[in-house]
Parts: sequence; structure tokens; C-alpha cells
Amino acid sequence: MMAQMGFYINVAECVGCKTCTVACKDKNDLEVGRNFRRVYDFQEGSYPKPSIYHVSLSCNHCDEPGCMQGCPTGAMFKRPEDGVVLVDHNKCVGCRYCEWNCPYGAPQYSEELGKMTKCDTCIDLREKGEDPVCVSSCIMRAIEFGPIDELRAKYGTVNDMKGMPSASITKPNIVIHS
Repeated sequence: MMAQMGFYINVAECVGCKTCTVACKDKNDLEVGRNFRRVYDFQEGSYPKPSIYHVSLSCNHCDEPGCMQGCPTGAMFKRPEDGVVLVDHNKCVGCRYCEWNCPYGAPQYSEELGKMTKCDTCIDLREKGEDPVCVSSCIMRAIEFGPIDELRAKYGTVNDMKGMPSASITKPNIVIHS
């Protein structure tokens, strides 16, 4: 039986430093404009009680990935052993339909390859027993990665929050604490 992997994001602890984004860009040698992990800043309220919060998002390795549904070649697929959504570059034609169908903006087009790319949960590091680089680089320890059932048992089942697309669209494998 597959152990679906996912991310826990602690919005209450995230300070918006974007270290996770920079570490991911560095590890994956991504050019300007292509980001597998992004930090979004949300502002609410007004003087005298304004508030700001930050959400670090990458691919959510959804149960019903919009990117897979929009891919005409079958290049987007879920890895059976851990539910991680990947791109098969032998099938990808760079049409960008996956990008248009993902409400989270996870698939990113590579001009150099002429194909789509995205977060793969740092499979190479995980095979060596290490965490994804976004997790290990987070100075606030606001990101965790693991079997989504374990993360939900530990932190709850909230995967929706104001400012994000509805979780009902793709059923993302994330847990959000705000």
C-alpha cells in the first residue's frame, strides 16, 4: 500500500524569509523566474491592527492533481510508492497545459529544456535518508515532510486557508497550521 507523502506548513511560525525558496533554487539550479517553492505574503486589516502572514508552497502532490488532468501526453504522473507527482521528460512536449490546470502554480516551464519541471520532494536527498532541502533549510522549522497520514495525526487535517485555492479542487496533501 502506498504511503502518500505530503508537507506540513506552520504559517504561525513562518517569518517570510524565503530561505526555503532560495535553498530550493540553489539545489535545483533554477534560473530567475522559475521557483519550485514560493512564499506568498498576505496582508489583512488596517491601522491600528494590520496583520501579515506568509505561506510557503510548492507542489502539494494532490490526490486529484490538476496538472495530471490537464496533461495530454500523460507526462505528469503520481509515483506509486509515495504519491509524489513527477514529470516524465520523455513524454512532456512543453505545452504548459499542466501549468494552466494547477491552481497552485506548481509546474514550471524550463526554457532551456522546452519542458515542464516541478518539485519532486528532493527524491535524491530522500533516498539518502535526508529531508527535502526546503525542510532542512527552514530557519523557523516551519516546514515538515513525511507520510501525510502521520502529519495529519500530529497536526490535524486543515489544508485550506484564506488566500489559497479551495482544497476541494485537487485535494492537496498538505497540512496547514495558522
